[in-house]
Amino acid sequence: MTEQQMLIFAILAGLFGLLVWGRWRYDVVAFACLMATVVTGLVPAGQAFSGFGHPATITVAAVLVLSRVLSGSGAIDLLTRLIRPASGSTSSHVGVLAGLGAAMSTMMNNVGALGILLPMALQSARKVARSPAKLLMPLSFGSILGGLVTLIGTPPNIIVASYRGELSGEPFAMFDYAPVGLVVAFAGLVFIALIGWRLVPLRDSGRTAGGDLFDIENYITEVTVPAENPHIGKTLKEIDELTEDIDAVIMDQIRNDRVYPATTRKQLQAGDILKIEAGPDEIDRFVSKLGLVIGDRDETDRKKVKAPEDATLMEAVVAPGSRLDGRLVGSLRLFSRRGITILAVSRQGTPFRGRLRSFRIRPGDVLLLHGETEQLADLVHALGCLPLAERELHFGKRKQGPAVIAIFAAAILAASLGLVPIQIAFGIAVALLVVSGLLQVRELYDGIDWPVIVLLASLIPVGGALQTTGATTLIADSLLAVTAGLSAAVVLVVVMVVTMTLSDILNNAATAVVMAPIAATIAERLGVNADPFLMATAVAASCAFLTPIGHQNNALILGPGGYRFGDYWRMGLPLEVLVIAVSVPMILLVWPL
Repeated sequence: MTEQQMLIFAILAGLFGLLVWGRWRYDVVAFACLMATVVTGLVPAGQAFSGFGHPATITVAAVLVLSRVLSGSGAIDLLTRLIRPASGSTSSHVGVLAGLGAAMSTMMNNVGALGILLPMALQSARKVARSPAKLLMPLSFGSILGGLVTLIGTPPNIIVASYRGELSGEPFAMFDYAPVGLVVAFAGLVFIALIGWRLVPLRDSGRTAGGDLFDIENYITEVTVPAENPHIGKTLKEIDELTEDIDAVIMDQIRNDRVYPATTRKQLQAGDILKIEAGPDEIDRFVSKLGLVIGDRDETDRKKVKAPEDATLMEAVVAPGSRLDGRLVGSLRLFSRRGITILAVSRQGTPFRGRLRSFRIRPGDVLLLHGETEQLADLVHALGCLPLAERELHFGKRKQGPAVIAIFAAAILAASLGLVPIQIAFGIAVALLVVSGLLQVRELYDGIDWPVIVLLASLIPVGGALQTTGATTLIADSLLAVTAGLSAAVVLVVVMVVTMTLSDILNNAATAVVMAPIAATIAERLGVNADPFLMATAVAASCAFLTPIGHQNNALILGPGGYRFGDYWRMGLPLEVLVIAVSVPMILLVWPL
């Protein structure tokens, strides 16, 4: 092993370790990895930022924008209405939801597809008193499976196609993935609808859908006693008697940052904070009846913020890459400036019981927000969260649906016929949307998932360093040594298993960047066609079903579904086995060795 190879392996080991640890966001870790390779001379300084102009990066950015516009145009409304009549049995409910997620993911980013269907899934669960946990994991997995069908369904497909273009001069086309992807997706959906949902564990915290809005458990929130409140001087026992018709429990009384239990006989004073446990509607009733102030802002802060005239409550889930990720609730001044309060938070279906200001937000957490309706909608959207309500997503843009679909379809057709490269086709489509007024410039940049773009742009040169240092050859030879004497088909299975394992603990795009050149090198060493190995890498990198960190969709459903980290493998492991069992024969049939 050369010195350069040892350096690249050490840097990659640090990358993997930091990504698994999760202390810093994956785009920051990837960029730091890129800088490390530049400093050590593994990546020439002149090529350090070549990944930002790479066709794969541009294509992913354009697909994210087009997905955003497509979802906001009302073009998929007809599909989503199919959920309601299919919610009779659990299997049909799960099957239709997962099938819709898969269908939408074939032509738009699968994270966007889940974002559209998640509120509707929760709403339909509530109407039929069914646990959201039975629906959300199948929905997430179904939308991931749908991304296997086309080039634009998921970033790993785009990355592998781009690498194949560098390798042979001809990248995978728009529908080259379809013969394998369709069969794998169909088999996976059948498994999910008939068997998979039965493997999802239910707990008391997993809830049935008969209670609070979307069955997020009761929140624990803080309300303040304002000056001149008529109830100043009363004890908590007297307050309980006044609110006995409201399903809310007073847990603590806080005065000058000192916490007193609910049994205290201290009389209420102005500025006291009451910590209460209740559902969203009961919180609203409790506050209104007693004339309290939501949140724990001091008198000065409340004077600065005009009380919202159209106040409402909203539950929202924090998406991966959100600007809230890693922030303390107490540090979020943006909310108070807009008159919005974070009332409470819930993680994996369990309400947070400590002081709210000390809570550090993570992807998958559910926030209960209070504020003016339009301000809430704008801020939730800008911060990268998803409202957990069946809401009007389109705000007057429904008439734009046909024009958006026409531009999108023309781009796909142009790329499919080989008239222009896919990144050019989608780039032209984005430009047309902006010029025609169908997409505002602000929305253009909001639609791009920048952490994913930085991740890709950073790791593409690192992937090149793997090849130039001979590290990919070394890894490939090691895998071949382990599988010595076995057929190429068995080696293909091993490559898929390794790729799936990496994808379950890393970002799927990062896995594709690392594994594509390794798979191609293994094929070269075996003297066989590289296409089946690249196709296997694309399928395996996308199929991250064992953990909530392997795919953004899995992280999104963690809080609303009340899942724990170890819940995913119960349905995910047999599904990954099924994917390998179905995809390998299909790959060998469509892309012979």
